[in-house]
Amino acid sequence: MTTIVRHMISDVDPTAYAFSDHRLETTILVAVQLTIMNVDFANTYTVNVETCTLDPDPTDVAIKDNAFIAIICLRAACIIIGSEIRKESGNAISIKDGPSSINLTGVTNTLTVLYKDLCSKYEDTLMQFRAGSSVAGQAILTPYSPGSDLYRNNSDHRSNY
Repeated sequence: MTTIVRHMISDVDPTAYAFSDHRLETTILVAVQLTIMNVDFANTYTVNVETCTLDPDPTDVAIKDNAFIAIICLRAACIIIGSEIRKESGNAISIKDGPSSINLTGVTNTLTVLYKDLCSKYEDTLMQFRAGSSVAGQAILTPYSPGSDLYRNNSDHRSNY
């Protein structure tokens, strides 16, 4: 999963990695911990961030969980880029001295665009995963939603129209 996250955050040059494997692995575990509280995956995962363990291994061929891998990698990428934005925002300065100028605000702007894109993809993927195991429209028109009540009331009186 670290390879996938590396590609998402454009940290693919092995001679100059910006993030160590350990940092990516712990970030992935944090993403797992934050996500399993809100999502019911096919497998039950046990995560321990302190000891850097995840059981079972979602990349194991016997139980490969592609939805889990995609959702967690996107969440980890959002966490990493979000932390980079916070770090770089302190360096976002603009200096002018006569005709010379230095402007470092563009770095934060570029990271913000990447962050919004990754997090939007995470939300979309999460929504698709949640909708994938349900009937289309069920999340919108459940028996207890105001919209379904209006639909039910109108469908009873269709002969009047």
